[in-house]
Order: sequence, then C-alpha cells, then structure tokens
Amino acid sequence: MIRIVLCANVLGLSDHDFRTSLKLLPSISPNNNTKFVPQPTAAKVRTILIIDDEEKLRTLLARIVSLEGYTVVEAPDCKTAWKKLEQGPVDVVLCDVKLPDGNGIDLSKKMKETYPLLEIILLTAYGNIPDGVQAIKNGAFDYITKGDDNNKIIPLLHRAIEKVNLARRVQQLEKQLGEKHSFDKIIGKSKLIQKAIDLAKKVAPTATTVLLTGETGTGKEVFAQAIHQESTRSKNNFVAINCSAFSKELLESEMFGHKAGAFTGATKDQKGLF
Repeated sequence: MIRIVLCANVLGLSDHDFRTSLKLLPSISPNNNTKFVPQPTAAKVRTILIIDDEEKLRTLLARIVSLEGYTVVEAPDCKTAWKKLEQGPVDVVLCDVKLPDGNGIDLSKKMKETYPLLEIILLTAYGNIPDGVQAIKNGAFDYITKGDDNNKIIPLLHRAIEKVNLARRVQQLEKQLGEKHSFDKIIGKSKLIQKAIDLAKKVAPTATTVLLTGETGTGKEVFAQAIHQESTRSKNNFVAINCSAFSKELLESEMFGHKAGAFTGATKDQKGLF
C-alpha cells in the first residue's frame, strides 16, 4: 500500500481548491490517516478528456483523475476539444455544460455521433431536470452537478471506463466473427466454387430471398453465413434452423400460425412468424 500526504502548497492550490480536491477523492479525508489503494492498472491505459473553461478547476480535476492511473488531456473549449479527439483515441469525456464557444449538451450529441464508443459525463454548476433529460437523450453517460455530486465523479468515471471496455470487446468480437464468416474463408479454387462465390457476393447486399440447395456437407450454411455477414442485416442475429428436426405440423404452426381447435392442444389462436 502507498500512504499519500496531500499538501496545498506543494500542489500549488489555494485552500479552497485543496478542500475541493479532498471532496473529489472520497477515499482520502483530512481528518484521518486513510490509506490510499491505487486502482488496478488495466491492460491498456485509458484516456480521459476534460473540457472546462475554468483553468484551475480543470487542472485540479486532471490531477485527481491522473491519480487513478488514467492518461489525461485537457481542453478549455469545444474547438480545442475536437482537435484533441482527432489527435488520438479518447475513451471518456468529462465536459462542462457551459463553454465559451458552445454548449456541452449539444457537443455531447455531436461527439456520440462521430465517436459512438465514447462515453461522456457532463458537469454543471447549475443542474436542472430538462437539461439532464436532454443530455441523456443525446447519449451522455451521466449528468451531475458540481459541488453537490463531487463524490460521484471518480466512481462514475470507473463505471464509464467499464462500459467502454465492454463496448470495445464486443466490437472486437464482432470483427473476428465477421472475418470468420467472410467469403475469403470459403475454401475452393475451382471455377464452379468461384462462380458460386461471385453470385453470392452480388446477391448479399440486396434484400432478395436466397435459396441454397445441395447435399448434406456441401457448405450451404457456410454460404448462408457469408451472405448474411455481407448483407445490410449483418448487425442482426443469424439464426440457423434445422427444419428436419421439426414435425410438419409443428413447423407450419410456428411459421404460419393456427386457429384454436386446429389440432389437439390448440386452445387459442396463435399468430405465426409470417
């Protein structure tokens, strides 16, 4: 464990800013000898962008966040924030609502549209319900009030990072799945197999129904998955159904529905998938 002694003079902070820093670190109190246990270091250090036009508070928050083991970049306004985002990957943004050249709520919407995996925590000195609702609708991770919610900042930051890690992991798995079921993974160099692949590639982006025929083991499902992966529905689930495992009556019932009394056990009308 590491024992940390905070000194206002060493940090170059006023008494007011120093006390604020203690509020931002709930695990450290000026009235006891609490030991600070550093957070476990992730495999990849995440980057936090802090956007606030008040330099002292921005610098203070940057120092506190950096103690958690994160890389911190700062921006005083929207224009600078966009430059920081373009320069390198940012995982979480801590953004003030009122900025010199824009509004943090509107900025959060634009950032989420451009960087979908980015998580944004909005900070405001004057919180109100309509702004909070709009912020969440725009894709913000949370909306908190400065001063009243200081103790929430670091825990919220950890939760936002966890969500980012999960989203990036899902993205990576989707990419691996796409590569696994791509047309490039289909083995075969004969003219017939290449002709079949070319035809499947042409039909994949369309909304046309495709019927694949062939004997067992010839690769019908492999082609079906490749077509699905190249289609506009690739983000949706691919469901393979073994129709031979269903009885004719059950399959008809599930696909097209049935009326009450149509067969034994049909106690009410059921709408089919089609």
